[in-house]
Amino acid sequence: METLYLGIVIFLFVLAIFDLMVGVSNDAVNFLNSAIGAKAASFKTIMIVSAIGIFIGASLSNGMMDIARHGIYQPEYFYFNEVMCIILAVMLTDVVLLDIFNSMGMPTSTTVSMVFELLGGTFALALIKVHGSSEFELGDLINTDKALSVIMAIFVSVAIAFFFGMLVQYIARVIFSFNYRKNMKYSIGVFGGIAATAIIYFMLINGLKSSSFMTKENIEWINTNTLQIVLGCLGFFTVLMQILHWLKINVFKIIVLLGTFSLALAFAGNDLVNFIGVPLAGYSSFIDYTANGAGATPDSYLMTSLLGPAQTPWYFLIGAGAIMVYSLFTSKKAHGVVKTSVDLARQDEGEESFGSTPIARTLVRISLGTSNTLSKVLSENTKQWIDSRFRKDEAIIADGAAFDLVRASVNLVLAGLLIALGTSLKLPLSTTYVTFMVAMGSSLSDRAWGRDSAVFRITGVLSVIGGWFLTAGAAFTICFFVAMVIYFGGTVAIVLMIALAAFILLRSQLLFKKKNQKGKVNETFKELMRSTDSAQALGLMRILTREELTKVLEYAEENFNRIVTSFITENLRGLRKAMGASKFEKQLLKQMKRSGTLAMCRLDNNTVLEKGLYYYQGNDFASELVYSISRLCEPCLEHIDNNFNPLDETQQAEFADVSKDITELIRSCKEKLDTNNFEDFDDNINTGNTLNAQLAHLKREELKRIQSQKGGSIKVSMVYLTMVQEAQNVVTYTINLMKVSRKFQMDTDF
Repeated sequence: METLYLGIVIFLFVLAIFDLMVGVSNDAVNFLNSAIGAKAASFKTIMIVSAIGIFIGASLSNGMMDIARHGIYQPEYFYFNEVMCIILAVMLTDVVLLDIFNSMGMPTSTTVSMVFELLGGTFALALIKVHGSSEFELGDLINTDKALSVIMAIFVSVAIAFFFGMLVQYIARVIFSFNYRKNMKYSIGVFGGIAATAIIYFMLINGLKSSSFMTKENIEWINTNTLQIVLGCLGFFTVLMQILHWLKINVFKIIVLLGTFSLALAFAGNDLVNFIGVPLAGYSSFIDYTANGAGATPDSYLMTSLLGPAQTPWYFLIGAGAIMVYSLFTSKKAHGVVKTSVDLARQDEGEESFGSTPIARTLVRISLGTSNTLSKVLSENTKQWIDSRFRKDEAIIADGAAFDLVRASVNLVLAGLLIALGTSLKLPLSTTYVTFMVAMGSSLSDRAWGRDSAVFRITGVLSVIGGWFLTAGAAFTICFFVAMVIYFGGTVAIVLMIALAAFILLRSQLLFKKKNQKGKVNETFKELMRSTDSAQALGLMRILTREELTKVLEYAEENFNRIVTSFITENLRGLRKAMGASKFEKQLLKQMKRSGTLAMCRLDNNTVLEKGLYYYQGNDFASELVYSISRLCEPCLEHIDNNFNPLDETQQAEFADVSKDITELIRSCKEKLDTNNFEDFDDNINTGNTLNAQLAHLKREELKRIQSQKGGSIKVSMVYLTMVQEAQNVVTYTINLMKVSRKFQMDTDF
């Protein structure tokens, strides 16, 4: 029996390694988004600074993993096998859940996931114990206060961080304006002093409070002399920052990098429990059982030892730090999570990752109404002076950056202060929640959410916040059922759950790689949005258009063939897959049109007049092509789903032949557009005319047959006529798409 539990402990440490990697991928947004978003230094420098902070924070942590030992469940009432069941269920759930969020590029809270997984697993085992015994109640076995405090922390930290992010950024922008170099002669020293002092205070109170070298005497001395430390740092750093400014050193960059280091240090020191706390609790349980449980079975040995404080060996901390640093440098998912946060806070308009929702539209209308009301109260001189501080055309933003250094500094300093304040007041504020919502509040205050982008940004913010609550519900529910399965299924269930988790992780990696291959278009669009030369912008826009429309033709080729084949062979699954692909493609078309409108603004008026019409016509024909395929799929799916009569042999033979030629036409057009080679396009035009003539002939022949048909035969004939009509549309829109694409791509008209 000990061998089985030894294997479980070893597997827990394997899961801990994966958890560290996916945890860093998720929480990297907490300390990377401001520095990367403002391009405060090279990407390599930012990563090195963060890595140093992570390694020091992890190595100096004293490993107080008490929440994983007795924060949720009461271990004195649970036997060894029950505790191991909870711990294994938590780790299996945590690794998979965090990886799913990382793959979607959505930041979530590792603290919330761990707490609610522990709560779900404990609740499952508690129900079993209460059902089998009259001496326990649920309240005796579960510590619900911790879970409730986390739920309240979601509401409190979201509101507080967003409000103060908005307020402090507004004040900072009024002081410095977007052209901050003109307004930092003496104010930069005071601002830098306050910022550096806040960061040092944050590191002392939050980042290093649980470090191994911080004895009770040191902590007591810091608490006693906090005011003197703060005032001393304020005076010293104010003078230092002013001198650095006189020496032509950008103080904002120093603040951003210092803030990045402090948040990385605090993250590694405090959030380490979220990644290795549960496996270490399992390890401690196993050591206690093997050392003191002689003669006792796993289901009769109580885990009272977990009530004591945890002391984590230094080599576990060093190893955890090394794994976290490695993951930071190698995880593409971490970069994806950071991208979500940076894009939502971006100063300029660009490609929006989220769509529009009724709630977002309502909030925008309410905000506009409130803004108009406040505008009437202020005098014209006041409004003009305020507007002069928010002139975006004067913004000093690094090439390729999402926002400037002023906002990046405010984000880091304010996030650090709020987290330190929450820690000192013993409030369970989430680092993820605070840093994300501060960034969103400061971007709103900085007027980064214009009327053309606000609805998409708000949708994104609401999606992320919704994901936080979804994390809690999913973590509780999944872990509850996993714990139940493991408890009643025994060894077989453990093996099956491990296999399922491995399958989900592997599938997630494959899907992420497939999704990541689509990033080329995004890079082209980013370069286009940075372009200031009309000729260069036109060249980039042609590349972008070819990439986008080639994907549309690729979708058309694949799904037209899938629909026809699936309908003839009565493959319901294939038709459902085609319908799902059509819905997804329609969303991509909306995004493509939004991006195209922004891209057209980079062209001069003459170029817009000369080429703009062809571009918009190309988008329209692409939309018509996608919707024609969708209209082709709908009646076919309904017909097969209802098990109606299939096409007869004559209809199958007629349409199968022409559909192959249509698929070949789409493929040929796709290759010409992809290679930007239209030399033989006239042949495609002739082929299209021939196919339309064939389809018109099929339509006439089918109408003749209908006159002699009845009942179910008429039903399938009507579907067949719809297929012929939409096939004609597919051919027509494909040729028209290519015609206008040729005119847009070439310097001469045809």
